[in-house]
Amino acid sequence: MPRQRPEFTVPDQSGRRALVTGASDGMGLHLALRLAEAGAELVLPVRNQGKGEAALAWIGERVPHAKVELASLDLSSLNSVEALAERLCHENRPIHLLVNNAGVMTPPERQSTGDRFELQFGTNHLGHFALVARLMPLLRAGGARVTSQLSVSADRNSINWDDLNWERSYNGGHAYSQSKIALGLFALELDRRSRDQGWGITSNISHPGIAPTSLLSARPEIGRDRDTLGVRVIRAMSARGILVGTVESAPLPALYAATSPEAVGGGFYGPAGPGHLGGPPAEQRLYSRLKSPEEAARVWQVSERLTGVAPSAF
Repeated sequence: MPRQRPEFTVPDQSGRRALVTGASDGMGLHLALRLAEAGAELVLPVRNQGKGEAALAWIGERVPHAKVELASLDLSSLNSVEALAERLCHENRPIHLLVNNAGVMTPPERQSTGDRFELQFGTNHLGHFALVARLMPLLRAGGARVTSQLSVSADRNSINWDDLNWERSYNGGHAYSQSKIALGLFALELDRRSRDQGWGITSNISHPGIAPTSLLSARPEIGRDRDTLGVRVIRAMSARGILVGTVESAPLPALYAATSPEAVGGGFYGPAGPGHLGGPPAEQRLYSRLKSPEEAARVWQVSERLTGVAPSAF
């Protein structure tokens, strides 16, 4: 018999504007649903308009009075990030909650973004770095909490400082780890700088454990024509309640990090079950790759140079 779904009651989010990347399917969609149920006013920036409209309808069926709007965003394009930020800043409505959830995982062959970054590094980290930077006026106005979604992969491998874009050799798994380590270091540095410079933003990190999300499913747009063996095994284990989580439980750590009064800036949250693979959300031991303030400051500096935007400039 499948296990009972772990639960977390999202505090009332009425009157709070929340932006969630990667919410057109999978755990991002379930995360958005839970925020809508709690009364948040949602902005869902999506790359695929058709999937976005389907997500909007799905949420509307379950929360008839949900306040949800779509926006266009391709995190692999710095121009797209800038266009979304310009639109939102023109509206001049504070953002109270930002969840950096979107991601791409292990293309079979190395791919580049339109800005010539390795696809995972450019999308998972640099796209979110630029988004936070350009939304700084709205985040500061809302006293926002920024939660960045990592992965258990951030607990292995390292940042390939000598070849950040994996041009000399490519290892998809290592490049994925790098993108998530970089995102985590940036998120922790954001919290440090906010405290030091009085930005009024709280930044923390989360990871979903292991669950049957769409990251390892067939993704023709990145050259994966069929589901991986890994995701097929994860689905079978999830359906039987063995160790790993579900698509409904996977968003809980990010929801906790983003909304719980007990979650703190610089905190790390993930599943509390065996191996931290599934279960209810709880504070986690910080991965060794995320402990160095010097590495975090280096990630920040390099990200400013590569993206051409600096959070402190906005």
